Amino acid sequence: MESRAADLISKPVERALIIGLILLGWALILVFRLFDLQVLAHDEMVRRARAQQEKLEPIPARRGSIYDRNGNLLAISSPSRFVVVNPRRIPDRGTAAALIAGVLGLDAKRLAVSLAVAAERRSGYLVVDQHVNEDQAATLRAMNLDWLSIRDGSVRSYPNKDVAAHVVGNVNAEGQGVAGVELKLNKDLRGMPGELRVERDAKANSYAAEVVKAAIPGKDIGLTVDRELQYVAKETLREAVVKNHADHGSLVAMNPNTGEILALENYPTYDPNEHLLPGEKPNGREDLAVIAPFEPGSVFKVVTVSAALETTRLTPETMINCGNGSIKIFSRVVHDHKSYSVLSMQDVLAFSSNVGAIRIGMQVGNSNLYEYIRRFGFGSRTGIELPAEAPGLLRPLKRWQPTTIGSIPMGHELAVTSVQLAQAGSIIANGGYLVRPRLVAWERKPGGARQTPSRPEPRQVLNPQTAMEMRAMMRRVVTEPGGTAHHLHVTGYTIAGKTGTAQIYDYAHRVYTHRYNASFMGFAPFQNPSIVVVVTVSGTTGLAGYGGWAAGPVFENVMSTGLRRLGIVRDVPQDIEELLAKEQADKDKKKDKDSEKETDDVALASLNPPTLEEMQQASGDVVADPNAPKVPNFVGKTVKDVMEEATATGLEVDLFGDGMARAQTPAAGAVLMPGERIAVRFAR
Repeated sequence: MESRAADLISKPVERALIIGLILLGWALILVFRLFDLQVLAHDEMVRRARAQQEKLEPIPARRGSIYDRNGNLLAISSPSRFVVVNPRRIPDRGTAAALIAGVLGLDAKRLAVSLAVAAERRSGYLVVDQHVNEDQAATLRAMNLDWLSIRDGSVRSYPNKDVAAHVVGNVNAEGQGVAGVELKLNKDLRGMPGELRVERDAKANSYAAEVVKAAIPGKDIGLTVDRELQYVAKETLREAVVKNHADHGSLVAMNPNTGEILALENYPTYDPNEHLLPGEKPNGREDLAVIAPFEPGSVFKVVTVSAALETTRLTPETMINCGNGSIKIFSRVVHDHKSYSVLSMQDVLAFSSNVGAIRIGMQVGNSNLYEYIRRFGFGSRTGIELPAEAPGLLRPLKRWQPTTIGSIPMGHELAVTSVQLAQAGSIIANGGYLVRPRLVAWERKPGGARQTPSRPEPRQVLNPQTAMEMRAMMRRVVTEPGGTAHHLHVTGYTIAGKTGTAQIYDYAHRVYTHRYNASFMGFAPFQNPSIVVVVTVSGTTGLAGYGGWAAGPVFENVMSTGLRRLGIVRDVPQDIEELLAKEQADKDKKKDKDSEKETDDVALASLNPPTLEEMQQASGDVVADPNAPKVPNFVGKTVKDVMEEATATGLEVDLFGDGMARAQTPAAGAVLMPGERIAVRFAR
């Protein structure tokens, strides 16, 4: 009995002990778990809690603005609302396009195509519109579409539209540079985004915010280009391309002493404010002046003649056998546009004789010619601050063919860019130094001072005497009656340059066509050049499509505007211009207007007043008498002194103004023609 009673007593106790042990174990587990959560895993739990309660959001950095050389805005960012869709989640793209287009006033068909292309590319992000007002945003939010959202951000705008579009470039929907300076200097312009910690309640509503890392705005950048000159370049280039039924054109205006690009334009062009939607072709967005090499043609004879002056005994007056307009190189025959028997080297350049250039190139030799081509910067990039610059095409010397010497001297069998030509022209204009083209004038951090980027030092590649002789020969291109650009004239300034008309090669049929790359490379003022302008119009035809006629007028307008914009003092007094114009008009009246022998060049040249050298060198049909009196130097003398000297020598003079003699025509030392009078301009 006692044993049974003990068993009855022990069972409840045993159960209690078991339950107690279970409860104790459970308690220990709870305590351990609490210890683990609150002590051992405290940091992890805090991180998880913050992940649910807090959210780090990016703070967009303000993109730096872009200015021209005079402080005019070329690109600026401002706050805006975006409509963003996920094309992959749209059930019916046609209906969605019609719905969105109806609210935003867009082209529904164009939007539908863009949505389809984006979906095929498996893109989950497409900006439909960057400029949404509050009413439009409210209407779209009310539709409660899970594949559409309204976001706040900044929009990049370009106040001048298509002016300097290829220089400035543009950004994509995400605000990243995709062309021009916007792409090349994207890292400097975009800045560094910041971080904002936002605290949210259980319903994900924000109730507090804290800046974790402040955004660093991008740098402001000032360019060397002039907005007004860019506009003139754009309009004049467009007119030339359209008038000549050409394919496209490019232009570069550059300060030859500093390398500053004053204008860089292409046609066709585009408005960077208009963003491409998926599937659209980027027409007019290629920066042809930088990325599109072409055969330069006769413009390149400047390099050939420069090399001859430094590596041979040839001088500007050396007579060159031009073979009556043709030369045979192995089985290939090269012709001139006119038949010349013998020309001086300076006339080979002025009249643009292909045969003469080849003869000169043969005396220079392959090795020397190749060296000078490299010295002028061809075959390598200039380093201009624009993306995708092409180095051009220059085959290594070991790959030159026996007939190459019949092509290179006149600008064939190699390809150059307009920027490279501007760099080469600057070597002649600045006295023989290779100066790298540059677009960035200054950079400025927010609140900081302007900083000028470091630049490579100019490198001398030509003897200064060679550069001066080349200037004089290029001057004859526009002053000689038979010069290929004798009709060009910039009022108030002396100019010099070289034309180029290169036949375009048809790679499909492996033949040269009768379509041309018409170019002109020139500078002004002649004695102290301040601007070099290179113009190329591609795809011209006929005589009117030659370089002097297709590209020359663009040079005239841009050069004239550029000199005025820079405040360059004119080197031809206005009274002298008027005098020369009057004398030319008198000569024109005496001409037989019905003569069939008169060329279009002469007829068009009469529309522009001749320059001083034209008056000094043009002798008509009169043959100069070697014993005729020479013109004395009247510059710097008083009216009394001039009258006394003229009376003593029996010369006829016309006096204009008073004070000291500042200019005269003909120039001192010129041979006087029978009955010719000397015009002297005085000023105080």
